[in-house]
Amino acid sequence: MFDYILFDLDGTLTDSAPGITSCVEYALSKFGIKVADRAELKKFIGPPLAYSFKAFFGLSDEEAKQATEYYRERFSVTGLFENGLYGGIEEMLKELTESGKKLFVATGKPEIYTERILEHFGVAKYFTGVFGNTLDDKRPGKREIISAVLDFCPEIRTNLDPRGANAVMVGDRCYDIEGAKETSLPSIGVLYGFGSREELTGAGADFIAETVEDLKEMLMK
Repeated sequence: MFDYILFDLDGTLTDSAPGITSCVEYALSKFGIKVADRAELKKFIGPPLAYSFKAFFGLSDEEAKQATEYYRERFSVTGLFENGLYGGIEEMLKELTESGKKLFVATGKPEIYTERILEHFGVAKYFTGVFGNTLDDKRPGKREIISAVLDFCPEIRTNLDPRGANAVMVGDRCYDIEGAKETSLPSIGVLYGFGSREELTGAGADFIAETVEDLKEMLMK
């Protein structure tokens, strides 16, 4: 059904919670903010970093910019490797590639980190292209990131009706689903990541996959 597949990274391909939450905690500590339970910081997974620092902890624009720099200070050395592929992901990527489908990563994480993570886990070879934000925040939202994929690969045919599109966006948060809608792509929401069924269906996901195996079955059609 879909010849071109765009994957989110965090919560879709990798369980990145340990690295992200520890780096957010590190950044907040620079402002004297202590977090009782690191699990509370999982809400940072998905939306843009600067937005999250402002929305969840009331930082100003300038403070959020500085917090993002502190976050990346730790993430670039340690945090990006404090994660792992979800079970079955590598096998799925291999089968999809062997079946002739073209795979892309469309993530809010900076491309420079995303490429290192994919190389670290040995799955970079499965992707035709890797697209994310830039360190100077020129692609702040999922719409801009998906648009970059569409510009790179003009063969992708967009259509909000899944029957009329040859590509799909796969992600675990509402931001992935909303970005797909804004660029006229159908979407699959996955429940094994960090978003709930209510969040994904509320955002308008066209399909829901509960497990990696469910996702593979949908994408192999």
